[in-house]
Amino acid sequence: MNRLTGITANPLLIALVLIAALLFLGDALSPGFASGSQILRLLIVAALLGIVAAGQNLVILGGREGIDLSVGGVVSLSAIVAGNVMNGMDGGIPLAILACVATGALFGLFNGLGVTLLRIPPLVMTLGMLGVLQGLLVVIRQGIPSGRAAPALSEFVTRPFLFGLPGIIWLWIGVGLLMAFILHRTVFGQRVYAIGSNERAAFMAGVPVRRMRIALFMLSGVFAAIAGLCLLGYSGSSFANVGEQYMLPSIIAVVFGGTPLSGGKGGYTGTMAGAVLLVVLQSILTTINIDESGRQMVFGATLLVLMLFYGRGRGLRA
Repeated sequence: MNRLTGITANPLLIALVLIAALLFLGDALSPGFASGSQILRLLIVAALLGIVAAGQNLVILGGREGIDLSVGGVVSLSAIVAGNVMNGMDGGIPLAILACVATGALFGLFNGLGVTLLRIPPLVMTLGMLGVLQGLLVVIRQGIPSGRAAPALSEFVTRPFLFGLPGIIWLWIGVGLLMAFILHRTVFGQRVYAIGSNERAAFMAGVPVRRMRIALFMLSGVFAAIAGLCLLGYSGSSFANVGEQYMLPSIIAVVFGGTPLSGGKGGYTGTMAGAVLLVVLQSILTTINIDESGRQMVFGATLLVLMLFYGRGRGLRA
């Protein structure tokens, strides 16, 4: 009985079972929903969300109720920066990548400094930064699509690259392997779990807590910027609010993957499964003609339910 309870309490296993169930349900509602080509399209969309959730995962693992609400704004700004730098030319891709990474790291640095030096709660700091980014996007573009994706970038995101899979899926696999290596095979990863479990004890043990937390927010910004670059390749052009759809789902994917908002335990493998689950769920809601506001309500309710079961884990921090 204990073994059965442990299996059913495994977030990764639950996510995989729900993915299979939702695919079956989607195919029943719309024949062809679970076809190979459709699943491939769903994986491309899940990769975009999963890359954003990688940075979100790191911030949440670091504890102190860390949540990065600015990821949507970073995705939008990075897509616009990349679109204008490359402007439809393949030769501009390397510079666009550098510009995106620098943009994400810069705003992540601002978040990290605000949280560590100014002692602003992460929720408040990143929400304020989101407002700054949204205002900046309005000033720069005024809601008008700007910039074009280079053909090579669009092909990387949408066309088969290796073994029939698009490049973005291989990029996501690479992100997953990188996250696993960082979290479980490096001193940096051990420090992330240490400060997430008990920040005071980690500080007393010599862990540079402030620098670590700044680094986590910077990495969150970098991952969001990379997702913005890939999103540009997926859509072909960028507009001001293109990244708003990733803020809440990136948090849900992390929590559903088994990382409590109190931090200190969890990993990225479950987050990847959570991203796929949310994309499949969103696709089903679209199939039954639920509009954007309805989907946001479903996502919000899902987060509340997840929090009820294993979202905060405060008792473990007592």
